[in-house]
Amino acid sequence: MVIVKTTVRRDVLTLPAAAPGPENPLPPLLPLRNVHTLDERAKEGLPRDMARQLGYEPLRSPLPTRVLDAYGRERTETALDVIVVENARLRATVLPGYGGRVHSLLHKPTGRELLYRNPVLQPAAFALNGAWFSGGIEWNIGATGHTTLSCAPVHAARVRAPDGGEMLRLWEWERLRDLPFQVDLWLPEDSDFLHVGVRIRNPHEKPAPVYWWSNIAVPDERRVLAPADEAWHFAYTGALRKVPVPEFEGADRTYPRRSEYPADYFYDVPDGERRWIAALDDEGHGLVQTSTDLPRGRKLFLWGTGTGGRRWQEWLTEPGTGGYAEIQSGLARTQLEHVRLDAETEFSWLESYGPLSASPARVHGEWADARGEVAARLADALPREAVDTAYEAWLTCADAEPGEVLAAGSGWGALEVLRAGYKLPGTPFAESTLGPDQAPWLELLHTGAVPEPRKVAPPGPTPVAPHWRDMLETAPARPLAEYHLGIAQWHAGDRAQAVRSWERGLELAPSRWPLLRCLAVADHAEGNTERAADRYAEAFDDLCQERRDDGSAWTAATAALGREAVTELLAAHRTEAARSVWDRLHEATRAEGRFRLLEAQLLYSEGDMAGVRAVFESGFEASDLREGAETLGDLWTAATGEAIPARYDFRMRPAEG
Repeated sequence: MVIVKTTVRRDVLTLPAAAPGPENPLPPLLPLRNVHTLDERAKEGLPRDMARQLGYEPLRSPLPTRVLDAYGRERTETALDVIVVENARLRATVLPGYGGRVHSLLHKPTGRELLYRNPVLQPAAFALNGAWFSGGIEWNIGATGHTTLSCAPVHAARVRAPDGGEMLRLWEWERLRDLPFQVDLWLPEDSDFLHVGVRIRNPHEKPAPVYWWSNIAVPDERRVLAPADEAWHFAYTGALRKVPVPEFEGADRTYPRRSEYPADYFYDVPDGERRWIAALDDEGHGLVQTSTDLPRGRKLFLWGTGTGGRRWQEWLTEPGTGGYAEIQSGLARTQLEHVRLDAETEFSWLESYGPLSASPARVHGEWADARGEVAARLADALPREAVDTAYEAWLTCADAEPGEVLAAGSGWGALEVLRAGYKLPGTPFAESTLGPDQAPWLELLHTGAVPEPRKVAPPGPTPVAPHWRDMLETAPARPLAEYHLGIAQWHAGDRAQAVRSWERGLELAPSRWPLLRCLAVADHAEGNTERAADRYAEAFDDLCQERRDDGSAWTAATAALGREAVTELLAAHRTEAARSVWDRLHEATRAEGRFRLLEAQLLYSEGDMAGVRAVFESGFEASDLREGAETLGDLWTAATGEAIPARYDFRMRPAEG
C-alpha cells in the first residue's frame, strides 16, 4: 500500500466571482443594521451567566474596520489563490484571501464533499462590515455576526505538525476586539479527521470580550443532530426562548426543510456531555464536528422553505443550486453572548471535522435513538480521548515559528507589535506587511504627530483602541488629527467630546466634507434630522468641489456620501435637495442596483408612483441588501398596493398584523 504523506501546497481555484470592491472611505460610526438584537423582556429568567454575557460589551460599530459595500452581482471567472491540505483520506481547500475559509472538504475514498461547497463566490451584506459569502467553514471572531475578515486576507504559512509532518497556520490581528488569533489545520497522515487548533490571545493589561463561532455550511436536506433535548430558539422577531428538541410547534426542526422561516437553534448541551454536531443525509452519511470541551455552544441555522428564505439562498449562490443550512460550534451557548478573556491570558481548543456514517433507520428515527447512534459511531471513528490527546499534542506546536509564508494578511498586527513590543510566539507580524494605511500611524508613533496629507484625498482609516486615542489626545491639534481623534472618542462612547473635536477641526480644515459628514452622523444619532440634512448637503457640496478625478477613491467617496446624503435629506422631506445630490452622482454609480433602489425611494418621495413601478419592473438587484431587510417589499407595497413580487421578497419573518 502506498502511504501518501500529508502535503500543504499552493494552488489556484477558478470560480465565478464578484469582487468585494473598494472599501467605503466613510468611517462606520454607527452599527450596520443588527438583526441579532434581543428583546429586553426576553432576558428575564435566563441563566445568570448567559444574561451577564448577553450584556457584555456589545459592539458599538464596525470601527476600526471599514465597510465593504461596493461589490456588485456580476460574476466573472476568477482565479483564486488557495492552499490545499491533503492526505490519502481528505483534501481541504482553503481561501487565505477570504478569512482562511475552508471552501471544500473532500473525503477521497468515497468521493463525498462533506461541506456545502458554493459553486460561486458572491458577496452579500451579512458580515459586520458588509461583504460576506456563503459556503464551507468560516472562522467567526470579533462580535455577534459574521467576522469583518470574511472577505479579507489572513497570514498563512507552513508549520511543523505534532506528528512531524506539516500543517497550515492561519493568523491575523482581529481589530474589533484588538486581539491576535491563530487557526492551525492539522491533517495527520492516516486520518479521516481534520484537526483544527484555535488560539485567541489577549496581550493587553485589561480583559477583553471574545466571540468565536466556527460556521459550517452543509446541504439542507440532511438531519442535524446534537447531544441535546432542548435548544435556545432565536428568530427574526427578536425573542430568545427555550424549546424542546426535536419537535417544536408541530414539526421536527432538526430537518432544516421543515421550517418556513429562518431561525437559530442553540442546542443546550448538558455539562459533561461530549461536544459534537452532525449533519447526515437519507443514507446516514455526512459530516460530524467535535471538539475539546471549551467550545460550549452548538447551533443549527436554517433558512426555511418560505419565499424569503428561498430567495436569500438564490441570492447567495445561483438558481438551481441546492440549499444549505449551517451547523456551528462556539465558545458561548448562544451567539448573542461575548465571553471575558482576562488580561495577558489566552483561550485555546481543538476542533475535529470528518465523515460519519451511521444507520439511516436510527439516524432518522426517534430522537434518543438517533442521538445515541451518532454518538456511538463518532466514538468508533474518533474517540473523545483521541481529541483530547490531539489537543495536547497540538499545544506543543502552537508556539512553533512558521516556515514558508504562503499568504500575507494585513499590516495592522505589525503596527501593534511595533507599538507595544508584544511577544507572540508562533504568530509573527512582520514589518514587511506594513502598508500605506499604517504609515500615518507609524509617524504618530515615532513623532507624536499625525502627518498632514501630501495630496488631497479621502482620509485613511482610524485606529480607535484606547492607546491610539491617548496618542491622538496629545498630538498637535491639526484638522486631520482632530478628525481621527473624534472618531476614536466616538467609538469610546464620548460622543460630546467627539463632536467638539470635529468642530475644532472644521475651523481650519482645508477639506471640510469628512468632518461635516461625521457631524451629520452625530446629529442623526441625536434625532436632529434637520441639522443632519443641512450638514450632509454641505458636505456633499464640498466633496464635489474638492474631488480631483474619477479614480476609485473619489468615486467610492462620492457614492458613499451621496447615498447617505440622499437618505437623510429624504428623511427630512427635503426632496429637491435630495434630487440635487442624486444628479451629481457619477452616471455609472446611479446605474448600480443599490442606487436604483435609492432612485426608487427618491421617486416615491417625489410622488412619482409610476416611476417607482418602472424602476422595479426594469429589474434591479440591490447588491448590499442586508440580512433581515424588508425595504424592497415595503417600498413596492407602499407605491403600488400590490403583493411583493417574488424576486423582491426577502422577508425573514412572518408578516405583522
